[in-house]
Amino acid sequence: MCGIVGFAGKEPAAKFLLEGLSKLEYRGYDSAGIATLSEGGFTVKKSTERIESLKADTADGAKLNGNIGIGHTRWATHGAPSIPNAHPHLSADGNFAVVHNGIIENYSEIKAELESEGFKFVSQTDTEVIPMLLQKYYKGDLMQAVRAVAARLEGSYALGILCADYPETIVATRKFSPLIIGIGEGCNIIASDVTAIVSHTKNVIFPEDGEIAFITADKAELFDANGNAIEKEISAIGWDVAAAEKGGYDHFMMKEIKEQPRAIAQTVESRIKGREIVFEDLKLDTEKLKSFNRIQIIACGSAYHAGIVGKYVFEELLRIPTEVDIASEYRYRNPITDDKTLVIIISQSGETADTLAALKEARELGAHTLAIVNVVGSSIAKAADDIIYTWAGPEIAVATTKGYTTQLAVIYMFAVWAARKLGSAPVERIEAMFDGLLKLPEATEKALLCEDTVKEAAKDLTDTESMFFIGRNIDYAVALEASLKLKEISYIHSEAYAAGELKHGTISLIEEDRTVVALCSYQRLLDKMLSNVKEVSARGGHIVACTTEGNTNVESNAQRVIYIPETDPLLTASVEIIPFQLYSYYVALYKGCDIDKPRNLAKSVTVE
Repeated sequence: MCGIVGFAGKEPAAKFLLEGLSKLEYRGYDSAGIATLSEGGFTVKKSTERIESLKADTADGAKLNGNIGIGHTRWATHGAPSIPNAHPHLSADGNFAVVHNGIIENYSEIKAELESEGFKFVSQTDTEVIPMLLQKYYKGDLMQAVRAVAARLEGSYALGILCADYPETIVATRKFSPLIIGIGEGCNIIASDVTAIVSHTKNVIFPEDGEIAFITADKAELFDANGNAIEKEISAIGWDVAAAEKGGYDHFMMKEIKEQPRAIAQTVESRIKGREIVFEDLKLDTEKLKSFNRIQIIACGSAYHAGIVGKYVFEELLRIPTEVDIASEYRYRNPITDDKTLVIIISQSGETADTLAALKEARELGAHTLAIVNVVGSSIAKAADDIIYTWAGPEIAVATTKGYTTQLAVIYMFAVWAARKLGSAPVERIEAMFDGLLKLPEATEKALLCEDTVKEAAKDLTDTESMFFIGRNIDYAVALEASLKLKEISYIHSEAYAAGELKHGTISLIEEDRTVVALCSYQRLLDKMLSNVKEVSARGGHIVACTTEGNTNVESNAQRVIYIPETDPLLTASVEIIPFQLYSYYVALYKGCDIDKPRNLAKSVTVE
């Protein structure tokens, strides 16, 4: 859950490294560091503050010589944020510098072995064993040393390596962690994410696990795990640098909230041909679909909440039993999965460690795996049997918004596509869902018009320490995501409950002025939700209700009501979540929280 970057070029490396780290800071921001290599050896600068501090300390890189270098922005796993624990890490002899994203699971035994041989460690990190191993195995052949070290490491890693004996070369390799190579003019680059390099080049290579890259200013050579030279296809990034900038907004989160109508349109409209939904290159066909007697959706965080919406959608339209698993639970519960199971994997980054591991286990159990991800060439995209991309564009804010709603859009499309092939629902019901899908970008655009109402509601919450979200059916699924959005960026304790569970314990926590957000947009259960609202109101709760336009009967029992446009009942989640993305944003803003970089969180969870 860190960001790495490396630069080999004709120009000074430090300025690019700092710029690249600024673009990767959403991946971790506990500490940061860069190392450049010149005739005088390594120059290393580290900071336990944000990248801006590192820029100030180095005069925006001007204090560091060398046209080759590596950098790192950290989300701490082993050892608290500190200068010794910050990357890059050096070997004891000063001949190697390393940056690392991932976790070395067997570092303790390696460290004990190296300490017994006289190596002295200065950090608490797992990463420091890597430069020490390089020193141990290096006998003048850098490829041989890197291969020997890779063979010793268990866990996940993307590595950028500098060796003083190879002053023009960066070595990079990966296993279960993201790594890309940018092919530029007069420079070549490594990074964890295309956001770090898109201002310099749109031409990239995606190395596979175990492959090793030797990168200089003039070329990028790739080798397999045995050291044999290989040819790799160069891919083109499909978006420009403006997509990764704030575009006049104060925060990436607000920019990405406002981008949702367009992101949903890109995700949907690119697959619509007339009245047909076309998923190019999808291996699933009607015969295979008919063979499934179970669907399992596996994800983490907001993607898991999208999966819960998917359960309601699939069971209504496909009539196939569907269960939703948190990836870290699926991995360790001996799941009932076989060749009659469709496993749907959802991940914005395509690198989520637990989700990737669950996917691999599902495949070993014989399931057909379908990945819904945003990042082209990601590990999950490569490992799945089938892939549908969300086309959300780059999402920088740690709290996902358009990543979540475009996942929902793919779930809806897949459900309609599969229902047509299976004939599992009445034709008029499927076509109504399809029509609603076409109107979804417009509906989400209208939902954004509630912003002024939401801003006022958010002001009521700045002194609140604990609150609740309640809903039924899809409203409950939205409540889970809305609650997560609020807690992760405002740090307010927030819980979501199925409204029918109020009497089973939760209602004991309702007291005078306790804020309760009641989601009342799922029309089939509106009357039951109104009863729950009255129960909360009778106990003094401060109610913020969300319902569809025209349902004014909610107003008599709520202090504030947020109205959203009505849509197909199964599409409600995409529209209803938008007010609460805004709600979370403004609560955090009024509290003075760091909206794009909430404490203790990082964007891509690439460690278990």
